[in-house]
Amino acid sequence: MSAYKTEIDAISTARAAAGETWEAINPEYAARMRLQNRFKTGLDIARYTAKIMRQDMADYDADTAQYTQSLGCWHGFIGQQKLIAIKKHFGNTNKRYLYLSGWMIAALRSEFGPLPDQSMHEKTSVPSLIEELYTFLRQADARELGGLFRQLDDAREAGDTAKEAELQGQIDNFQTHVVPIIADIDAGFGNEEATYLLAKKMIEAGACAIQIENQVSDEKQCGHQDGKVTVPHADFLAKIRAVRYAFLELGVEDGVIVARTDSLGAGLTKQIAVTNEPGDLGDQYNSFLDGDYIESADDIDNGDVVVKANGKLLKPKRLASGLFQFKKGSGEDRVVLDCITSLQNGADLLWIETEKPHVGQIAGMVNRIREAVPNAKLVYNNSPSFNWTLNFRQQVFDAWTEEGKDVSAYDRANLMSAEYDQTELAAAADEKIRTFQADAAREAGIFHHLITLPTYHTAALSTDNLAKEYFGDAGMLGYVEGVQRKEIRQGIACVKHQNMAGSDMGDDHKEYFSGDAALKASGKDNTMNQF
Repeated sequence: MSAYKTEIDAISTARAAAGETWEAINPEYAARMRLQNRFKTGLDIARYTAKIMRQDMADYDADTAQYTQSLGCWHGFIGQQKLIAIKKHFGNTNKRYLYLSGWMIAALRSEFGPLPDQSMHEKTSVPSLIEELYTFLRQADARELGGLFRQLDDAREAGDTAKEAELQGQIDNFQTHVVPIIADIDAGFGNEEATYLLAKKMIEAGACAIQIENQVSDEKQCGHQDGKVTVPHADFLAKIRAVRYAFLELGVEDGVIVARTDSLGAGLTKQIAVTNEPGDLGDQYNSFLDGDYIESADDIDNGDVVVKANGKLLKPKRLASGLFQFKKGSGEDRVVLDCITSLQNGADLLWIETEKPHVGQIAGMVNRIREAVPNAKLVYNNSPSFNWTLNFRQQVFDAWTEEGKDVSAYDRANLMSAEYDQTELAAAADEKIRTFQADAAREAGIFHHLITLPTYHTAALSTDNLAKEYFGDAGMLGYVEGVQRKEIRQGIACVKHQNMAGSDMGDDHKEYFSGDAALKASGKDNTMNQF
């Protein structure tokens, strides 16, 4: 028996048991509403999506071509439209997630207005956006299933049993729009207790994967800006454990923790690590401190700090801010230690924030990590902060130079110029960009590729184009030609914006509740019938 019919039978039994007071309840209508609301709570979503991620991780371990992807979304509608588009173009949502960017929350969702990515926004806005995204994704389920139910009724009325059976199969095999969200908790918005409390709210809203970084919470900077300050490993591991405890308390045993290290670009630490014996984790952290070895107290000035490291007395370099400086060139070694330590203490995936998208650089670090943890996997930020065109044209330029190929026709510093767009070098660079995710998944251990804030840029770009045309000579044609005509011809669902907002679902419910007396919006005078 199909799942749909099973639900109908179950509600029919309940109606019979309730007696005459439920006589007006139609079991099929109730079954439809139940199927349209598969996930009753955020925890239902978190448990469901966590299992998807765990299976995807196993699939990737068996075959690196099975990597996963996501785009960052700053509003529920944006996330919803992304998943509707994925189902339309690819038939399923397999291996495709959502990413929740702390940068975009700061820039777009704070009550203070636009803020830099420095954890100044309200931390409650993070679980609020998770809940909003899943509200819109569940609405996408209800909308699509509602359309199938209406088609089913039409097939029955027409006596088309073959069509009825086909639609019944589509209903029973319906794939939800609900997919995993990797959610950014920044540096935890405080100490480990604050991290735990916020993680709980995020998980209760539906997050199955939480990304946390090793920066100082109250000094947090965007990963692609200067001034980043890291914490000793003990502090970071306490927050990883706090997130794990939150998952376990809420019954999401498959919850995923993504440990991000900013050490490659972070040259500062706020504190010297506690160390109990030579070679322990604190001692390894302190060994990266920049400073001078001293012989006696005469070498110590007022306010100086001295630590014993490598069997000697080290006077770390301390800035006017009170921060301590790491040795130049130690970033990669610190990244490797960070990653190994995080994986050995409860993290599931790694995030290495880099200054450029270079497969060789990432692979070099991952290979070192895998010497200690063979199945280490990365989440990687395909960041809009990178100038992808210039970076990859320069990578090709450098490779050709090393091969002895003539590059005299190119100015390496000016390769972004449009004058190179039709050249052999530009074509080679574009091909490397096209295959970057597959190449990095295969060669550099990247399980999940994401773009942190793509929809921030697409919203700005499309609005700029519309404003230029509509307020210019094109007038209304600017909208019709640039937007509506494309929506119609490309089958964009929200061209029927009343339907997308839930008008048809509301009509269905009115009919369920009021029968023939229902006042519905989808009659002949509904202008949406033009589409």
